[in-house]
Amino acid sequence: MKGVFHYLIFAGLLLLTACYTPRTESAAHQFSIPQPSAMLDRAAQIDFLRYHYWDNFNFADTVALQRADTAEMERHFSQYVALLSTAPRDRAPMDSLMKRAATSRLALDYFSMLAARVLHDPNAALRSSELYIPVLEAQLQAPYYDEYDRLVTTHDLQVARQNRLGEPANDFRFLTRTGENRSLYELQSDYTLIFFSNPDCSMCRMLKELLLHSALIVERISEGRLTMLVINLDEEPSARKSEELPHGWIEGHDLNGSIQSDQLYDLRAIPSIYLLDREKRVLVKDSTDPREVEEALR
Repeated sequence: MKGVFHYLIFAGLLLLTACYTPRTESAAHQFSIPQPSAMLDRAAQIDFLRYHYWDNFNFADTVALQRADTAEMERHFSQYVALLSTAPRDRAPMDSLMKRAATSRLALDYFSMLAARVLHDPNAALRSSELYIPVLEAQLQAPYYDEYDRLVTTHDLQVARQNRLGEPANDFRFLTRTGENRSLYELQSDYTLIFFSNPDCSMCRMLKELLLHSALIVERISEGRLTMLVINLDEEPSARKSEELPHGWIEGHDLNGSIQSDQLYDLRAIPSIYLLDREKRVLVKDSTDPREVEEALR
């Protein structure tokens, strides 16, 4: 789950003087993370690292890139993403990184690969389409790829740009247990929590329990301020179990499979939760961490 790792990774980053040495005999290829001043408070230290993490990396050294320890570099990239996740709408740090990487195809390919593993893989703990958008845009703007290479990137960018933070979520229709044909935008409350799930998914059941035991989420539901909409995927309405739903929860089936077939939401991995405000603007996107929801509900 994404939110679980953010502060743990940051704490380790500040306690250790992390460095990366590619598999080369030259000490000139060493990469060390700039250390923020101890005089700065925690927020300022995070902000410093968000913008300066890669300052000491030599993007022009293609020999070092070819000999790099990819597992170690992926660890560094994950630490970097954890820092960016504290302010996912600020794309400037990732834009800056990809601009540096775009100085050569080798560097751009390498950092795009790291980004795909950390930000785009369905099972990645830190996956984030918001942070992946600058990576995809850098690939499309670079002169290194032909039209065939760009097809997948263009498609991934179109999907990533759906339901962005602060923007209206895509509407969809769903069929309730009682056979009602309803739409997302018909729901009227201060907040709507969409929980994309599957009854046979063990992770979905675990996340459901976490949501049920969140005192703040339960409180907002009891106040009538939060509507919980569970959308079951890969299941016919007639096959639903008859278990009682918690108070304030609505269960729906993806009517005609349009959510997935029209790619209204990026559902390569479930469970996935989205929190929307009264105007159905996205406050939390593609999360598996109730704490992100709680922070937005406070």
